[in-house]
Amino acid sequence: MDEKQKQDLKVKIQEQIKILKKDIASLEEATRPISPDNAIGRISRMEAISAKSVNEKALANAKARMNGLLRALDNIGDPDFGYCAICDEEIPIGRIMLVPESDVCVKCAQKA
Repeated sequence: MDEKQKQDLKVKIQEQIKILKKDIASLEEATRPISPDNAIGRISRMEAISAKSVNEKALANAKARMNGLLRALDNIGDPDFGYCAICDEEIPIGRIMLVPESDVCVKCAQKA
């Protein structure tokens, strides 16, 4: 991966982090405790609790992705960045641009 590609990737990661911060804030709001008398229109409290569970899972996924993006941003200058953590082969730039937080190639990811 050349310096131009690394710079492009860095910008892309920073953009994704900015978007994720907004998503996480929104999901944190959606996962606040449901009050016992919460009923809006036809939505029952049980439906609200169910939606809260879905939002909690989405929040956990968003936080995990954020951690991966922050790790990728920290490691982008390392000489090992862009190489599979399992087989040590170079990860194709297309995969890195699509999933910058990934530290394994497609082949190794499919085996796992």
